Amino acid sequence: MTQTSTPFPDGFLWGASTAAHQIEGNNVNSDWWRKEHDPAARIAEPSLDACDSYHRWEQDMDLLVGLGFTDYRFSVEWARIEPVRGTFSRAEIAHYRRMVEGALARGLRPMVTLHHFTVPQWFEDLGGWTAAGAVELFARYVEECAPIIADGVRHVCTINEPNMIAVMAGAAKAGDQGFPPAGLPTPDEETTRAVIAAHHAAVKAVRAIDPGIQVGWTIANQVYQALPGAEEVTAAYRHPREDVFIEAARGDDWIGVQSYTRTKIGPEGPIPAPEDAERTLTQWEYYPAAVGHALRHTADVIGPDMPLIVTENGIATADDTRRVDYYTGALEAVAAAIEDGLDVRGYLAWSALDNYEWGSYEPTFGLIAVDQVTFARTPKPSAEWLGGLGRTRELPRAAR
Repeated sequence: MTQTSTPFPDGFLWGASTAAHQIEGNNVNSDWWRKEHDPAARIAEPSLDACDSYHRWEQDMDLLVGLGFTDYRFSVEWARIEPVRGTFSRAEIAHYRRMVEGALARGLRPMVTLHHFTVPQWFEDLGGWTAAGAVELFARYVEECAPIIADGVRHVCTINEPNMIAVMAGAAKAGDQGFPPAGLPTPDEETTRAVIAAHHAAVKAVRAIDPGIQVGWTIANQVYQALPGAEEVTAAYRHPREDVFIEAARGDDWIGVQSYTRTKIGPEGPIPAPEDAERTLTQWEYYPAAVGHALRHTADVIGPDMPLIVTENGIATADDTRRVDYYTGALEAVAAAIEDGLDVRGYLAWSALDNYEWGSYEPTFGLIAVDQVTFARTPKPSAEWLGGLGRTRELPRAAR
């Protein structure tokens, strides 16, 4: 027996997210393309054609609309728009503008992310985010995106998961080839300062394009849970990896919450999940309630007046019934946060498509399966289920 409730308000963003490099294919001028083809990087497999969404974006949008989704978060690719420093491709800007117009024509509200992990090779060669003039170069790129976002785009994300950018920079400086068994490497402080400055410059640039655009950025929330006696250790561990980036969003129009699992912290630091814990294809602990904890912690840090949007949440699994179960638990947590007074404006699943997960196609997060040979798209039962909720806004709940 089930009950239904309608906790999601009118205008609530109900959609799915993607990232350009992970779905477009042949992003040949990006730093990741070069990394994928460098044996020293030990990447399991390159992205190559990815999902060929550069050419098939209309089909992807048609599917999302047909499933019932009202919002689509996608990113534009800096390496395509500015393949050479100071040279901007009008054809690529027009391509992404067509995507915005295509979404609007279908009744699909576009959320545009301006940076989702990849940078042009020339930017990396300069030294990346910590190079002299990097902030100004990013702001100039944002200004050049004006034709894409100036008309009809309500939400713009400047930088996706800046805390992970700083973490990866810290790992690279330390010579680490992988992450520890639990928790994250120490973020690079210089990169932290740089991406925060770049974000603030980008917010200013977006508001100069159109002050009506709602602009923010998204944080990778690890849901650090303190074991008894480890509260201070947890706070000290979390601050440079998460809270400093949440705090940097003060003055923005919204902040994106992205969460998948949890990390327990003991007196000595992060503790791996138990051996018998259910794990996803990314080897993360199966923990649907994570997004609720992430929303509440973000609100605690930045204050109750900041609108929150779940800009990524999902599970890598080959068992679609577990995907439905995960989303059920996650949405119950989101609904509970709303009922408790948090200003949650939307929920966008990760990911619309089974895509390139930064080194491998094996972790399947997608609501829609993609055949890697024919590129045929096949919506999964979870897509029909989650999209259907977008039509009704009625969340099934087990009777208690």
